[in-house]
Amino acid sequence: MIRDPKRSRQYADAIRASGLSIYDPIQPNNPKLWIPTWALEVLLNEALVGVSLSGLPLRTRSRIVKGLVCKALGYPVPTCFRRTKPKFPGQSLDVYTQKANNLQIWNEELSPTRRYALIGVSSEGVITRVKVVSGETLARLDTTGTLTQKYQARLVPRETDRELVTKIDTEVVLPLTNRLAQVTSASSAIDWPQSGELLPISRIFEILAGLIGTTFGDTGYDQERNRGALLHEIVCRRLGYAEFRDVGQFPDIRHQLLEVKLQTSPTIDLGLVCPDCVDGTGLPTIAGRQVRHCDIRYAMFYGRTDGLRVSLEKLFVVAGRDFFKRFPRFEGRVVNKKLQIRLPSDFFDA
Repeated sequence: MIRDPKRSRQYADAIRASGLSIYDPIQPNNPKLWIPTWALEVLLNEALVGVSLSGLPLRTRSRIVKGLVCKALGYPVPTCFRRTKPKFPGQSLDVYTQKANNLQIWNEELSPTRRYALIGVSSEGVITRVKVVSGETLARLDTTGTLTQKYQARLVPRETDRELVTKIDTEVVLPLTNRLAQVTSASSAIDWPQSGELLPISRIFEILAGLIGTTFGDTGYDQERNRGALLHEIVCRRLGYAEFRDVGQFPDIRHQLLEVKLQTSPTIDLGLVCPDCVDGTGLPTIAGRQVRHCDIRYAMFYGRTDGLRVSLEKLFVVAGRDFFKRFPRFEGRVVNKKLQIRLPSDFFDA
């Protein structure tokens, strides 16, 4: 098929003249209004390549990209985008913006009849190329076919900037705590604690509350993991650890059974760990007591960023046992799942 830009624009003109929205169904056998895959790719490359998304928050970036896609295909931009699967039902088209070659598809399997527009973005945040492929093509790249589960919740702020959600530790952790415990020069944040070395959850709250108002450099709008690592280091220093160490295991500060989280959006990503789970962590016992997921303490900071610096505005300290009592599960879901597909390094060049 010759990818004729003029012919592809005729499809967009026909859509524009029809008055249809992206949510109005079109049958694939409609020769005028169903845009062939090759034409989708031509139209999207013409409209999107060179557009800068640098510095935009993820939600803003998503909204802008969907608006650009609408205009490129001849559709009016909706006042509010609906949560549909796929995002553009009229053309059976989903859109994913990719700064890395790790494609993540949430809560659904690949559909062989769906088209997927993958938008490549440079490290500077500029759109470099759009590839439109079928679900069947992506399926050939999926080596596992496994949906990875990921728990999520929603942060609902209140007026107070410091909130101790759990005032007393769980029955497993409480006997192991010591309000007078000291983090010494020999203490390491990644060591498994001994009885008497754990600060009570209320004392952790008192110490970390002083971080409200702290600012630190922003590593980039799409660098949540790196921003979280910077906060992790700040919390370690505040608790008294002479050296910041992180082995990437749960919980972040094992010496205090403390998980540290930074939120710049309302969606709380909890990964594979369900906070209120009563199962054991599989880690060593403390004085014969098996620590469960629900015993882990969480220090969650809510911050704002101007793209250059992150400012810590709110603190929530909560035990896993009480996590969902304060922070509702995301949209009522017990768990979200994602399919991860590693795209070849030359995917956008091929």
